[in-house]
Amino acid sequence: MIALQSISKRFPDGTVGLDGITLSIPKGSIFGIVGRSGAGKSTLLRLINGLERPSAGEVIVDGAALSALRRRDLHALQRRIGMIFQSFGLLSNRTVAGNVALPLELGGMAKAEREVRVAELLARVGIADKAASYPARLSGGQRQRVGIARALATQPDILLCDEATSALDPETTRSVLALLADLNREMGLTIVLITHEMAVVRAICDHVAVLDQGRLIEVGPVDAVFAGSREQATLALLGEDR
Repeated sequence: MIALQSISKRFPDGTVGLDGITLSIPKGSIFGIVGRSGAGKSTLLRLINGLERPSAGEVIVDGAALSALRRRDLHALQRRIGMIFQSFGLLSNRTVAGNVALPLELGGMAKAEREVRVAELLARVGIADKAASYPARLSGGQRQRVGIARALATQPDILLCDEATSALDPETTRSVLALLADLNREMGLTIVLITHEMAVVRAICDHVAVLDQGRLIEVGPVDAVFAGSREQATLALLGEDR
């Protein structure tokens, strides 16, 4: 579903964000990308959804090389990629329903159709009774469910999760991860999950890639990487999780 071919990213100040990353993410997988702060995880995510371009190499999503796409085609592809964030990213002056409806409004969907779609999404993520509430009145877990519903509004094939559970308590984290696993199974979503929490990877991911200072140091099935790793960066993350 997603292929990164010899990707490097160098910023204007000379900082190297990513260095020679080659990685394949299978369709329908839940793929974890882990590393400490500054390892390059979020940069990698922004390259996948086309918000940034690599300094070298190629990003291919569902067979399309992003660098070869015209602006209109890139925007169409980006609508097939949903995003959820650690900070939720909700608009405080919009209700829950209004937040979920936003991408549909921007896409030009008619109001009646929009209302039906929003109601379906809120029911799917378990907060149908919160449609008229504002984000400030919601718990962290409920806000993240709004974020998930909004990310699903355009019926994406890929869901990118940037530290989506880092602001949540352990019990709420488990419920959000269970929801993501259900969506993966029922909708066939390819989920890319950025995190520094190894427990999150263990709980939901089938494959994991470990980044350290912009380099890919290992990748493979979660059990194999965690049980057999000899990389100091991976072992340090595993040690912090105990």
